[in-house]
Amino acid sequence: MYILLILFFLGIIILIYKYRRLKKSRIKNLDKFKNKFLSKEFNIEKIFLREDEKKSSNPYININIGIYEKEEDIKRKTNIHRARLSKFKKSKLNGDMLFIDEKQKLFKYYKGNKKYL
Repeated sequence: MYILLILFFLGIIILIYKYRRLKKSRIKNLDKFKNKFLSKEFNIEKIFLREDEKKSSNPYININIGIYEKEEDIKRKTNIHRARLSKFKKSKLNGDMLFIDEKQKLFKYYKGNKKYL
């Protein structure tokens, strides 16, 4: 009889402990989520996303790819460039307006003539 009573109370204590632990983890996850939206890094990321959206919607905006840029930035910019080429059939990259023809060949105009790349 005493053993059953002890096991019953142990079970209740374990359930209370798990409930509190689960509640704390929910609060931690909520705090992480809230802090992410309030952080400066998130605001900076949002600004970059807006900037990328502007660049992808207008093929006349120049995309500069420098020698010393990070690999992830280069990939992001080239993906924007490729998307603009496929959507608008033209895109400005490093000051040169590049075009794509019906045969999917890349070219630019140089002194009035097509120069294929």
